[in-house]
Amino acid sequence: MDTLEAIRTRRSVKHFDPAFEIPAADEKQLLNLMRQAPTSFNMQNWRIVNVKDKKLREDMCEAAWGQKQVRDASLLLLMCADIHAWDKSPERYWTDAPKEAQDVLVPMIKPFYEGREWQQRDEAMRSIGIAAQTLLLGATAMGYDTCPMIGFDPDKIAALINLPQDHAVGLMITIGKATKEPWPKPGYLDDDEVFITDRFAG
Repeated sequence: MDTLEAIRTRRSVKHFDPAFEIPAADEKQLLNLMRQAPTSFNMQNWRIVNVKDKKLREDMCEAAWGQKQVRDASLLLLMCADIHAWDKSPERYWTDAPKEAQDVLVPMIKPFYEGREWQQRDEAMRSIGIAAQTLLLGATAMGYDTCPMIGFDPDKIAALINLPQDHAVGLMITIGKATKEPWPKPGYLDDDEVFITDRFAG
């Protein structure tokens, strides 16, 4: 499936076949595809929790208000980010770059984020969002069904995975094989409400 078709056909599936298992090679390929997602200053600040333990899945299902896709999907990926990645030896993000690029970009990282907590968290959420969409489209192109989820108690989920204090939870993604068709697409806003040329009206 090409990218354009994956964009048009991807749907949020709520009912997954609990007996289906994504082959290990496909799982590895999908996670490697996700690593192609861009991040600011190449920080790669996403931290993806691949939930395998069945008891943990059950506990997360409860924290997600009983949504069964958390338990039944072949893959449950919890999209997290290190909010303080900017301050953790940022030179390591550019080790393979030409020295002239390192000399320009590495010194810019800390001043851009230091003391700007809102910017640090915004960056984490941006990175999670781009990585999540990469996963969703990659999985669709590989023939799998997906569902991005924010319907869960983030504090309970954080406790279940021992989330570090300087990390944030963004969303869950379930991936597998659907057992039931999703509802029809609910509709789109008019283009003139969504697309603005140059600036908003005063």
